Amino acid sequence: MIAAMLSEAWTAMGANRLRTVLTMLGMVIGVGAVILMLAVGQGAQQQVQVSIESMGSNLFIILSGSTTSGGARMGGGAAPTLTVADAQAIEELSVISAAAPSSPGSAQLVYGPNNWSTQIAGVTPSFLKVRDWQIAAGYPFTDSDVRSATQVALLGQTVVQNLFGDEDPVGKTIRIKNSPYVVLGVLAAKGQSLDGRDQDDTVLVPVTTAQRKLFGTRFGGAVRFIMAQAASADAMPSAERSINALLRQRHRIREGEDNDFSVRNLTAMANTAAETSQTMSLMLGAIASISLLVGGIGIMNIMLVSVTERTREIGIRMAIGARGKDVLLQFLLEAIIISVIGCLIGVLLGVGGALAVHKLTGMEVLVTVTSIVTAFVVAAAVGIFFGWYPARKASMLRPIDALRYQ
Repeated sequence: MIAAMLSEAWTAMGANRLRTVLTMLGMVIGVGAVILMLAVGQGAQQQVQVSIESMGSNLFIILSGSTTSGGARMGGGAAPTLTVADAQAIEELSVISAAAPSSPGSAQLVYGPNNWSTQIAGVTPSFLKVRDWQIAAGYPFTDSDVRSATQVALLGQTVVQNLFGDEDPVGKTIRIKNSPYVVLGVLAAKGQSLDGRDQDDTVLVPVTTAQRKLFGTRFGGAVRFIMAQAASADAMPSAERSINALLRQRHRIREGEDNDFSVRNLTAMANTAAETSQTMSLMLGAIASISLLVGGIGIMNIMLVSVTERTREIGIRMAIGARGKDVLLQFLLEAIIISVIGCLIGVLLGVGGALAVHKLTGMEVLVTVTSIVTAFVVAAAVGIFFGWYPARKASMLRPIDALRYQ
């Protein structure tokens, strides 16, 4: 019986092909828009998550404090108030697993006929642990290299590509500010940071080498900032309090005086960025879902027209023994077929659109089975819901009234 009804529903829709196609179009556009918008939103969310993971976990950055000169207040980092010794003291805290000072700058690198301008950071071996940065080839420098201010370097992937191409850089000698530096290793790829900066376009050297031979410093051991990693996520609040208390004590800051440093919770800022990205993804999906509602209303309107046009047909069916629920099922099957076929085409359109966006713009997109199933189920439910009223209206007609309808 169901098979016969499906065949009859298909025949009825075939009799008005253009109207059927236009009715499906609302569901096609609705499902396609939902999948496309969710793919774009989830792609952005995944990109933010990858950037967060590339930073490391449970991170703090301690910046040098501000200073006042001639009545003008300088921003954070203007005064060299942090030292390598501060980083060593922070690392000894029980709630801190590692701490690394950094003395950054920029310089031109030369290897053979190639040259490249990049960021150079003077760090300690703990920096790799704090940033959870692996060595892809070669080996890292050691505390002995820091004590001796050895002229060695670790290169990021971007620097390797621009200086060496396909050549293995490990063991080779590059020139930084006309001085030779031996390449000990190559850093694993990190990708872009949250602010869009290429993290692989960098060179790491011992902090003492940066201070004494590359950039110099007005104060012995002074660094621009310190990165610290808490022992766990739960230890983040106590770690921040301990860092503040320790540095105030080391810098002899009296009660009521402002800090000459600032501690920033990078993990909290990263989580805020992730939450913002997630909210945007949900908003995109919600906006696209409006088109599903429009598609459902279109199905209801067309089905109401169909019921009106086929009133005499309904009367004849009921006169020869069809029950109200048979008529209800007949028209509901038509709504279901329109919804399901429209959803299937919409899924193909949404996935294809997402792939086209990625290919044409390079934007990250993420099409998941969950988003496809959710869009399909919701769209089908909307179509069936809006098809129920016309079907019920048809089933409630009295045979005598239906036969008299002109």
